[in-house]
Amino acid sequence: MLSCRQLISRLALLRQASTFACVRAPDYVEVQEEQGNLLKYPQVWLRDNCQCAECFHVATRARKSHWERGPQNVPVSQVGYNQETKQLEIVWQDKHRSNFDLGWLRERDFGEAGRKRYLEEIYKPPAQLWGKTEFEDVRREFQYEDVLEQDAALRDWLEALAVQGFAILKGAPNDINVAKKLAKRIGYIKRTTYGDVFEVKSKPNAGNYAYLMTPLPLHTDMPYYEYKAGINILHTLVQSESKGGANTLTDGFNVASQLQKLHPEDFEVLKSVPVNWFDIGHDGDDSKPFHSLWRAPVICLDVDGRFARINQNTTKRDSRFSVSLAQAVSWYKAYDKFLEIAQSEAVEFKTQAGDVFVFNNLRMLHGRTAYEDAPGNKRHLVGAYVDWDIIYSKLRTLKFPNAKD
Repeated sequence: MLSCRQLISRLALLRQASTFACVRAPDYVEVQEEQGNLLKYPQVWLRDNCQCAECFHVATRARKSHWERGPQNVPVSQVGYNQETKQLEIVWQDKHRSNFDLGWLRERDFGEAGRKRYLEEIYKPPAQLWGKTEFEDVRREFQYEDVLEQDAALRDWLEALAVQGFAILKGAPNDINVAKKLAKRIGYIKRTTYGDVFEVKSKPNAGNYAYLMTPLPLHTDMPYYEYKAGINILHTLVQSESKGGANTLTDGFNVASQLQKLHPEDFEVLKSVPVNWFDIGHDGDDSKPFHSLWRAPVICLDVDGRFARINQNTTKRDSRFSVSLAQAVSWYKAYDKFLEIAQSEAVEFKTQAGDVFVFNNLRMLHGRTAYEDAPGNKRHLVGAYVDWDIIYSKLRTLKFPNAKD
């Protein structure tokens, strides 16, 4: 092995010799690159991620199962850098040997910049919040056939859904299978109690508020699902010729952000007080009855404290409110402020036949203005859902087609 000048433990207990470098306590290994970057790794992490055939199964990209009772506390005995192979070479005190490519290590840097790069470029693109005045700037349109046939267009479309939260496809044919084809182009459709696809049109004896011609208030679909549908694909087959039938839309993450900045006490209430969401009934004569329930706050954060999910659906909010009296009173006050901001930031536009309106159902509040059907003009939309797990997976395969690990 070469000199260990570039590789030192946190405690700097290395011998500058050609034999080996002793590390007397299980801690860190540091790599000082020639260009000045300092890479630092826990010894236990290096052993956990040893890439040798004894520890790692290449075909399945998986650690071998012996780790659970493995040598996680064995410290480094010797470290070095092989200039020819460009690898960090480690000998452990139990004589086990590990080699790591420097490029592989660099991609897994524990530094703040490396973590940020991974979370934003590979894990999930950061959301671009927008309000009413920014709507035209963030609005993205794509051609339906391009998305079906070109991977570059598919990638750009999915990126827009992840970042801006919505997009519109133009030029779809008069085909009730459009929404299903788009879902399958991404990966797998999400089947719900309303089927693989659902039709939005006025129906006699409607079992869902969306099947009326009355105004549909701003909402998210399926807050009563623990695994709520990720995106909503709405294909307009027939648009109403009446003045109504226009889409309304608000960025729910932006509403939550404004609430957090301007009304922090209300924000804390809406992110902590659970609400009972429900859906009871059946969809069609031959469908099975359902009774869906889920308790969750209006504003949900992820493990990093970022906005992850908005639950809002006045028509699906249960009259049972399983919280204390004091919480209920404070919740209604905060909820009123949330809706005030949401309505003030709402935009309105009207899709036409052949348009496909697609939006992030975890983020966007959507609705519809009242309309009137007429003989020969019955408003008709067909929708489908896809989960974000499937979307992000597809987006990564398009962005990083040669990824190995």
